[in-house]
Amino acid sequence: MTIMLDEAPSATREHVSLPAGARLLSIDRLRGLVIIVMALDHVRDFFDADALRFDPTDLDRTYPALFLTRFVTHFCAPTFTFLAGVSAYLHALSLEDRGESARFLWTRGLWLILLDIFIVSPVWTVGSGAIELGTLWAIGCGMIALSALVSLPTRAVLAIGAAILLLHNLFDSVHAAQLGEFAPLWNVLHEKGPLPFGLSGQVYYPVLPWIGVIALGYGLAPIFLWPHERRMRAFVALGLAFLAGFAALRFAGVYGDARLWLTYPDGARTALSFLNVSKYPPSLHYALVTLGVGLLLLPALERAGGAVGRVLATFGRVPLFAYVLHLYVILVAALIVALAKGVDLKGLESGGQPPENYGLGLAGAYVMWMLIIAAIYPACVWFAGVKRRRRDWWLSYL
Repeated sequence: MTIMLDEAPSATREHVSLPAGARLLSIDRLRGLVIIVMALDHVRDFFDADALRFDPTDLDRTYPALFLTRFVTHFCAPTFTFLAGVSAYLHALSLEDRGESARFLWTRGLWLILLDIFIVSPVWTVGSGAIELGTLWAIGCGMIALSALVSLPTRAVLAIGAAILLLHNLFDSVHAAQLGEFAPLWNVLHEKGPLPFGLSGQVYYPVLPWIGVIALGYGLAPIFLWPHERRMRAFVALGLAFLAGFAALRFAGVYGDARLWLTYPDGARTALSFLNVSKYPPSLHYALVTLGVGLLLLPALERAGGAVGRVLATFGRVPLFAYVLHLYVILVAALIVALAKGVDLKGLESGGQPPENYGLGLAGAYVMWMLIIAAIYPACVWFAGVKRRRRDWWLSYL
């Protein structure tokens, strides 16, 4: 059965197969948007000195433009992870059996973890040798966990993902420092902290809630195969339900996020406090608001056409390639700017404070963001063409 790129017939896992190379444009466009917005966050990390001086979500030090620049990029990691679950389901439709799907998931998951350790971490630690386990680590662990779940009915995987997201905040009061020799395991699962085995670095993305996000994406993936109008209604209904759940829980302030919102003398700061949800690990509030917006974007992106739709789809067809490429372009650009300004970079790789002449400020970071996105686009067009023309097995890992 051939499925059009922008529309899929109603189907179940047992009765539909996607032909090799077929893609759903709404997924590619949403991935592409995530890549572009994610680049803004990463450019800010390297070109705005405030990113090194304090947490942009620290309401005692931040300002609205900086906070909102950080907040909008919160949508990237959960959307990426959710779509990884969706894509795992859709990819499995073209495979012979669920065993083959499981093998693909755990090998790709391991590959992403290795990439995060050996290719991505050196960017963030500027070659210091430390390891920062972030987005690719979380998605990779999620894929490995999903490889053990694909033998279950899709609704069971959905229930497991939802249960993890709904319940993991029950463990917010459990801290690694209380667990003795099991502390490193808790840092891997639920609380950001140092790497196990005495390794230099940190686990920035504890994996338990991210497993919930990828399982949720897998469980909701059949919706992407519904007829167009039914699919659009489902995305809007789910997105609104997620946002309503976020608003209700956030107002109540009794469960779902260790960081409660506070009332400030000025309304703007109170509003920022309401939006100031926890990412490390991603709280229930964080998951609801970010995934809710992502689901609402899908109908609009499915209708997107012209140059905007084409650019988004191009980035979305090569997300891993774009992710790694943009990090190295950002690093090289930041080093060039630092050398041109005579900045002493000594100590920055170990968390030291930046000198006064470091970076270009937030406005300069926005300019560099646009320039870097434009710079990597031709390479993404080329690689998207390679993936479209060729069917080499290794291309499915990139």
